[in-house]
Amino acid sequence: MDELGGIYARSVPSLDATVQLGVASGKLIQCSFPATPEANAESEHELLDRIEAYAEQETEDDFRDVEIALTIPSDQRAVLQTLRTVPYGETTTVESLVRRTPGLDPDGDDAAATVQSALSANPIPLVLPDHRVDDGRGATPGAVRRRLRAIEGIES
Repeated sequence: MDELGGIYARSVPSLDATVQLGVASGKLIQCSFPATPEANAESEHELLDRIEAYAEQETEDDFRDVEIALTIPSDQRAVLQTLRTVPYGETTTVESLVRRTPGLDPDGDDAAATVQSALSANPIPLVLPDHRVDDGRGATPGAVRRRLRAIEGIES
């Protein structure tokens, strides 16, 4: 299997978790933290190396250059693309994401729900950093979220 497609997973001790990636046509389509990785997962991938270096605090990688492919509704995609602009070590709120996301009406009744839906459906946590949203519940598991925030110097 080459890096253009497949499932890749590695235990990252500094996160106390396994990181599993799904790649298709050279683009990241999934990142998760399973208790047990897929049986056919390969352990060698450049992005796993970068994630490990980030977790070991060897680099302040924001992963913005990672090519991704999202198969979610357009309004949720817009939210996650806005979320991706939140820099390493900084945070945002659901309200701020509502205001900054193109196509969302800040005065609309369902805008905050759209943001929350996007965060909880986030298929690529870490690369789309839902751990940087102070008051939102993202797809990153709680223990991993706390560790990512600690790595970036974000107080919980």
